[in-house]
Amino acid sequence: MKLNGQVCVVTGAGRGIGRGIAGEQARAGGRVALLGRSAEVEKAAADIVAQGGEARAYRVDILDAPALASVFADIERDFGPIDLLTNNAASFFAIGPIWEVDADAWWADIELNVRGTFNCCRAVLPAMLKRASGRIINLTGGGTGTSFPNGSGYGTSKAGVLRFTESVSDTLKETGVRMFAMDPGLVRTAMTEFQMTDAAGRKYLGDIEDLFARGIDVPPALAGRLSVEIGSGRFDRLAGRMLFAARGDHELTDSQIDEILAHDLRSLRVNGTPEEHPYTGPRE
Repeated sequence: MKLNGQVCVVTGAGRGIGRGIAGEQARAGGRVALLGRSAEVEKAAADIVAQGGEARAYRVDILDAPALASVFADIERDFGPIDLLTNNAASFFAIGPIWEVDADAWWADIELNVRGTFNCCRAVLPAMLKRASGRIINLTGGGTGTSFPNGSGYGTSKAGVLRFTESVSDTLKETGVRMFAMDPGLVRTAMTEFQMTDAAGRKYLGDIEDLFARGIDVPPALAGRLSVEIGSGRFDRLAGRMLFAARGDHELTDSQIDEILAHDLRSLRVNGTPEEHPYTGPRE
């Protein structure tokens, strides 16, 4: 199996995309720690075990850095060193123009999506660096590479996650540790159901329901399969870049990877070209 006993951590794993990712990683031979704030994460872990996989639930708020550090220590005690971290937990409740949305809700989306990802990476990286081994996947989403009208908080946070991924990946060069970004596509989850039923969501994000009606509904298993391929090491050359579950990137060929690298694709760039480095001139 492709993960062959790797210790995997998935945040926001109680439902939706996170649960799908955890299940696929377990089916690929991963020993999966499912992180979440609610009892849903315990049910998700129990379902994996019932299907013959190895999994355990850990209740934690990823914004609570001391509690998170304690949980990561527990995971290493229970399973061993962490090989693959998937930062899936996310928030999107601030919907509408910024002069109408609740400012605290807007900032809460930013904080969970960016600071939560930061906290998890910061908790796991020292041990990975010590072993010179490990992979991290940070989930992006709508607004990462394009404008997201009426979803500015979520879009801003996800663009930030991609830039964070690129920046940390460059910092990790030659260490043996790799970081990736992954877009799961439009998946029917509790988050999208909220957007379709909430008054602000119906007013400002009505196209989501239209997209689902047209059959644009990506199964969470695709993100899971892509995470398995990343965890297997097959895409290590694409560290720092964004992979797309909805495009079937789990089946990328070596020649397609060569093309991505040759044209500097799947990155956050100005006008689609390599940016000039502010201190050293053009990027090589």
